[in-house]
Amino acid sequence: MIKNNSFIINNLKNVVFIGEHQSFKELIEINKQYKLKSLIITSPNQKKKIDKNLQYKVFGKLDNKFTNFITKEFDISKTLFISIKARWIFDKRIIKTFFKNNLINYHPARLPFYRGGATASWRIMNGDRIDCQLFHVVSEKVDEGPIIYFEKSILPKYCKTPLDLENYSNIQIVSLYKNFIKILKNKKKIPLTKQSLYVGQYYPRLNAKLNGWIDWSVESWHLSKFIDSFDEPYSGACTMYKSKKVFIKDAHIHGGEISKHNYLSGLVSRHDGKWITVCTSDQNSILIKKILNNKGKNIIDSLKEGDRFYSPYSKITKARSFKAKYGPK
Repeated sequence: MIKNNSFIINNLKNVVFIGEHQSFKELIEINKQYKLKSLIITSPNQKKKIDKNLQYKVFGKLDNKFTNFITKEFDISKTLFISIKARWIFDKRIIKTFFKNNLINYHPARLPFYRGGATASWRIMNGDRIDCQLFHVVSEKVDEGPIIYFEKSILPKYCKTPLDLENYSNIQIVSLYKNFIKILKNKKKIPLTKQSLYVGQYYPRLNAKLNGWIDWSVESWHLSKFIDSFDEPYSGACTMYKSKKVFIKDAHIHGGEISKHNYLSGLVSRHDGKWITVCTSDQNSILIKKILNNKGKNIIDSLKEGDRFYSPYSKITKARSFKAKYGPK
C-alpha cells in the first residue's frame, strides 16, 4: 500500500505474479525462502510460456471471475501483485478499489525515458548501454506510476540483440526481486520517486516484418543499430534483393574505408565467403553475416560483388507509420 509517499505491505504473506516470465521459477524459490505463498495469473496466449510445474491460473479478462477467485484465495491487504509482461491494461477501478495500491509493475528499462512495451529494441536503436531494472506503482497510464525500487548497471559488451538484453534481464530481475522482497519482509517503508514525465518518452511495440524496413540512406552507426534492434529473437530487419524481400542479421560497422558517394548505399562492395561488405551513406561500411530468405535460409553465398539492396520508399513510409497492437488473448 501507499502511505506517506512510501510503499509498504505490513505482514506480507502472498505474492501473485500477473503475466509471464522465464524467471518465475527463480522468483518463486525466493518466495519460499521467505515463506510466501505464490501464484501466477496469466492470459490464454501466454500460458504456453509458463513452466507446467508451476502453479498458475488462466484468465481471458480481469473481470468478476478473476476478482472473485483472488478474494477467495488471498487476503488482499497481505498480498503483493506484480505485473510482469502482462498483456492487460489495468483501469482505475481495479487499481484503487480491488488491488488497493498493492499492484506494481516490473519494467526492464529506465523510466521515464523508456515507457512502453518494446524497450529492448528501442534501447539498441538508440545505442543506450545503461541498464535499469525496476518496480513501479501501476497507475492508470502505462508506465507512469511512482518508482518503488530500481537497480542499474552497464550492459556487458555481448549484449547486442534484443535476445541478449532479454537474457541479461532474466538474470538481473532475480537480484532485483530478492533485494526488494527482503526490504518488504523487514517491514521497511520504501520511499516513492515520482517520475518527471516531461523528460520521458513512450515507445510503442514493434513488428519486425512491418516496422523493420531498412533505410539505406542513413549513416552506418544508425544503420547497424537499426539492424541489431530487429535481430534475434525476431525475423530481422528487411530490405529487397533482386525483387525479393530478405532479412538481415548479424551486422557490424566496418571503418577505414575510402570516402564514398551516398549513391552507393546498399551496394555489395566485397564478398569474403562468410560475410559481405555493404556501402553506406558515410565513409564506413557494414559487415553482414546473415541474409535470410522468406524460409529463414541464409543465402549469403549466392550474393555477388556489385549486387545491391534497396527498400522502396513506400515500404519505409508505411513502416514508420505502423503501430503494432497487442491484447491479452
